[in-house]
This record gives sequence, C-alpha cells and structure tokens, in this order.
Amino acid sequence: MISANLRDSLRFRLLLGTLLWILASILVSGWGLTKLFEQHVTMQFHAELKTHLDQLTAQLALDDKGQPALTMPLSDPRLNKPLSGLYWQIDRLAGTDVKPETAVLRSRSLWDQLLQVPSDAPATGEIHHHRVTGPDNAMLGMAERRVTLDGLYFRLIVAADERLLLEPVAHFRGQLWLALGVLGAGLALAALVQVFVGLAPLRQLHASLARVRSGARQRMEGGFPTEISPLVNEFNSVLAQNAEVIERARTQAGNLAHALKTPLSVLANAANAPEKRNDELARLVATQVETARKQVDYHLARAQAAATARLPGAGTPLAPVVEGLVRTMLRIHAERHLEIVVRPMTPLLTFRGEAHDLQEMLGNLIDNACKWAVSKVEVQARAEHEQLVLSVDDDGKGIAADQRDAVLRRGVRADQQVPGSGLGLAIVDDLAHMYGGHLALADSPLGGLRTILTLPVTK
Repeated sequence: MISANLRDSLRFRLLLGTLLWILASILVSGWGLTKLFEQHVTMQFHAELKTHLDQLTAQLALDDKGQPALTMPLSDPRLNKPLSGLYWQIDRLAGTDVKPETAVLRSRSLWDQLLQVPSDAPATGEIHHHRVTGPDNAMLGMAERRVTLDGLYFRLIVAADERLLLEPVAHFRGQLWLALGVLGAGLALAALVQVFVGLAPLRQLHASLARVRSGARQRMEGGFPTEISPLVNEFNSVLAQNAEVIERARTQAGNLAHALKTPLSVLANAANAPEKRNDELARLVATQVETARKQVDYHLARAQAAATARLPGAGTPLAPVVEGLVRTMLRIHAERHLEIVVRPMTPLLTFRGEAHDLQEMLGNLIDNACKWAVSKVEVQARAEHEQLVLSVDDDGKGIAADQRDAVLRRGVRADQQVPGSGLGLAIVDDLAHMYGGHLALADSPLGGLRTILTLPVTK
C-alpha cells in the first residue's frame, strides 16, 4: 500500500508517470520489433524455399530413357547431409491427377524416408505452401509446384525444418528483451536523476524558508532558477510587508501606551500631592492609577511579544543579554551582597526573538530569584531538542508545589512581604507562550526555587 504522503509527493508523481511511460514504450517496442523480425525471418524462410524450388525446377530434365533426372546437383550442401532439416522430393503424377504414382527422386538428406504431402492440385507454375510432418516427427515448412515435362506431370517439393525459422526468432527475442531491459533501466535511472536534479531547487527553497522560520535569516536568499525566482521575490516582498505592518502595530501600541501614561502620571502626581496624603479618595486614586499603569505595561509587553514572535528572522545572542542583566541585578541588589553565578554556556546560543522580550522574561526571573535568595543565584542555559532552556536557581525558601500553578496567574504573589506587583512570572509565562515556549517551576538544587524557561532557539 502506498501512503497518502507518498501519493501526494510531486517527486512520486513525476517518477511514476515517467516510469509507466518508459515501461509502456519498452513493451510496445519489444512486441513490435519481435513481430517485424518474425515477419522478416518468415519471408526469408519462404524465399529460400522458393529459391531451392526454382533451382530444382531448372535442373529437372528427362534422360535418354525418358526418366526424370537432375542435370546437376543442387548447390546447398545440406541437401546431401542425412536428416539435415532441408529436403527436396519429386513425385510423378498420373496425368492431371494429384495422387502421385511414386516418388521418383528425392534428396540424400531424406535418407530412406518420404515426404507425405497433402493432396492438392496447384496449377502449373503456381507454388503452394503447407506444414507437414517430416523425419523424426519434425514440423516442416513446405513449398510445392506442379510442372509438365514432355507430357509427363511432376510435383516438385522443397521442405525445411521450422526450427530454422523459430530458433533465430527465439534468439532474437531473448537478445532484444535483454537490450530493451538495459535500455529501460538506463532510462529509469535517467528519469530518477532528472527528477531529483529538477526538484533540487524546491529543496533549496525549503531550506531557505526553514532558515527564515528559524530566525537565521530575515529573507529568502540563494540562487534559484528563473521559474522559481518570481515566487522567491514575491515571498520576500510579503516578508518585508509583514515586517512593516508589525513594526507599525508595535509603534501604535507604544504610542497608545505613552498616551495613557501621561494622564495617569498627572493623576498620580495629583493624588500624591502633600496636601492629599490623608485624603481617602486620593489614596484610592493613586492605588488605581498604579494598577492601571501596571496593566498598560503588561498588555504592551504582550502586544510587542505577539508581534515579534511572528516576525521571521528575529534573533538575539543569549550571552550578552545574560551578562548585562547580571550586572544590572548586582547593582540593584547591591545592599544584599548576593552572589550571582552564570554557568558556562555555548557562545552561539541565540534566542529566536527580540532582545527586549528576552530581557523582559529573563530579567523578571533573575529579579525574582534575587528577591527570594538568601545569598546565591545561579543562571545556566543550554540547547536541548532544538529549544533554548534557561534555568534560574536561588537558595531561598522556595515555593510549595501546590502553590506553583497559582503564582503563574496574573496578580498572584507568593510572598506579600516581598515588593512586587505579582505580574512578573505571569508576564514571563505569557511571553514564553507567545513564542511557543513555556515557564515551569521546580525545586532548586540550592534549596530554593528553580524557574525553567523554554524558548525557541535559532538553528
């Protein structure tokens, strides 16, 4: 059974069509050539019988006693070799009656046997052909002619073993099918090479598109045939247009966020004025303004990540981002004298996305680890199953297993004593899902919490 994927393959269709056509051509050619050769050999066989019959007719004469005789022997030496497969015989007829009186002459090749010929009455000079049984029960092809000599009637017969006809045909058929088989194999191999060579640009197109998808390239590049180049150019135009639309959307989202932040800042400043510090309404306004500002930041980050995750060709080296974040966190948490260790990582590790989003996600994780850690934070990264796996460990008190799902929800904080909005891990989890990754929490070997961030990696 042929699988659906194979049936839908362009390569399979081209090969199947070509091979079927080659097979049909080989079969028809073999049958036609065999028939032509059989016809040619049959004509030669009967032409040879006619030649011997004409020679026998020319040499027949009556001797001094009025008996039939040959003026000279026939030229083919097989006629003198017993049971050679080529024979002649002369029968004397009683008047116009086809029934012979006796076989008056015969070739030495017949030895002591006679040819049993069907009774017929060919007109003088005409040639009749028959198939008769000859010596050793061999099938013979026979030609006969009736002649008149000085008022006497004779039937002249020449016969040859049909193996002289069939054996060349069988040999030719075997050699022909062997040659056609070699020719067919050569044509099939040529078709296979042609299909693979002809479809090579499609494999190149697929590889180029895969590089764009993986983030290694921002557009399709390579030398393509003239038939495929228009498709590549159109696709690159679509990529450029898509990037422009995404950039415009991100700009508009940023403008909207800034437009909202200005009135929110005005409200916050008014609510936090010294004369309003004891005003219940002012405190309520300040609280709600701060919540609105965090929500704006949260949804702006989501919008930016959603746009970037769908932008082909984006890629960010990991090591510089990690080093920059570690330096920043050491300054922010300088009073706690934390040790932030970065495990050795491959310099070529590259996140398939923008640096801003990587900084947002990894920065939240390292910041949370620094807030909960007692003295030490570890950061490590590796490539695993075509994904980028980052883990951040701390030696704090950790989070109970039954609370880990809850802290990934927006606005939930594991520790009310630690400053924060409860949006950090939720933002990281949402951004990771935008890129097709995910965030997981586990126990750390240091005794605290391990956050494991899985993201797409540039190949």
